[in-house]
Order: sequence, then C-alpha cells, then structure tokens
Amino acid sequence: MPGMTDRQSLRIVLAEDVALLREGLVGILTAAGHEVVAAVPDADALLAFTERLQPDVVVTDIRMPPTHTDEGLRAAVTIRAQHPRIAILLLSAYIAEAYVGDLLDSTAQSGHAGMGYLLKDRVGHVREFLDSLDRVAAGGTVVDPDVVRHLLARRRDDGPLAALTDREREVLGLMAEGYTNPTIASQLFVSEAAVRKHVGNIFAKLDLDPDSDRRVSAVLTYLRGAG
Repeated sequence: MPGMTDRQSLRIVLAEDVALLREGLVGILTAAGHEVVAAVPDADALLAFTERLQPDVVVTDIRMPPTHTDEGLRAAVTIRAQHPRIAILLLSAYIAEAYVGDLLDSTAQSGHAGMGYLLKDRVGHVREFLDSLDRVAAGGTVVDPDVVRHLLARRRDDGPLAALTDREREVLGLMAEGYTNPTIASQLFVSEAAVRKHVGNIFAKLDLDPDSDRRVSAVLTYLRGAG
C-alpha cells in the first residue's frame, strides 16, 4: 500500500473479539505507520490497557464479550469520561442509530478529542478507514456515510432542521461524514466560499451555542433531527 506510511504515526489500543478481524486491523494499522500498543479481545482488557498505556486513539468494536451487546460502547463512554483527550473510533457490524447521539455529545465540549462511528464494512475500504482514523485523531467527528444516508432517509420534516434548504442539508450531511470545507466543495462542485456561506447559514439557523464546537453541535443536531 504505497504512501500509507506517510501518515502521522499514532499509538493505538485496539479492541476486537474476532481474532481474524483483530489481526487484520493490526496489519492495516501497522502498514500505515501506526503503532498498535495493545490488541485485546474484550472490554475489560481495553480499559486496563488504555489506562496503562494512554494511547492517542482507541479503536473498539461496540459488541464484545461476554454478552456481545454494548460492552465496547460502555467501555468507550468510560474512557471518554476518564481520558477526554484520547480519541475514540467505534466499529459496528450494524447501524445502531440510538448510539450516535451519545457518542457525539462529549465531542462538542472544549478539550475533548475526536470521535468516530464506522460500520465494519468500511474497514475493507482501507484508505477510507485510515482517512477516518486520521480525522478522528485530529479532533474531528466522523460518522459512517451509510449511517448518515440511513438517517437521512428517515428524516423528519419538523424540528430544527426544517429551516435548512436542501443544499444546506446536503452540506451538513457531508459535515457529518467528517469532511472539511475544501473537500465538501470538491464533492459538490462548488467554491469553498459557497460552502463557507452554507456552513454559516447552518450555524445561524440552528441557533448553536457560540461557545461550543459549532461544527460538531450542528452534526449532532442533524443526526438527532434525522432519526
């Protein structure tokens, strides 16, 4: 995978109970120049190694032993509360929209690291997966495009999003996927100035707290309002 080692090196604790996928992720991350300081099969080990090693990023499955329900998610919530500067990237085999708001809430607070939520299928798109990891490590918020599209399909026409134009909703959807203004401009074939104007309109129409990270707050409003 040429060029992947050009990325900023991150120290990562990885939690995934399926051994084959865990080793595959270790291989992908190592090939990209990152250091997987621990690769563990359960939430208890995730918490212990995170506390001990203080990584830059935690990558964890949502469902883990013993019940295979939400152990990974609950561990991530604990890590976020105890170590708000550690970025977290969650992986899930399915769209669990009830989790999205909880995952993003803390990210809007000042001083909190990035947060991401990807479907496991995204790991197969190696460059997309690594790009998402980079954005989360840099403090951004990344939600899987399939989750965004799923929520958009169930979008309500009332609530705070009702005031947005179709183009503003389109821009906000791309923001939810973690894209920067230049990338959004490229995706929509418009100028960066046009994107900045749309983003400013979104912030104004959603009446967001100016002391918060308004970009994250806008995404959170979008995801909650679309569900």
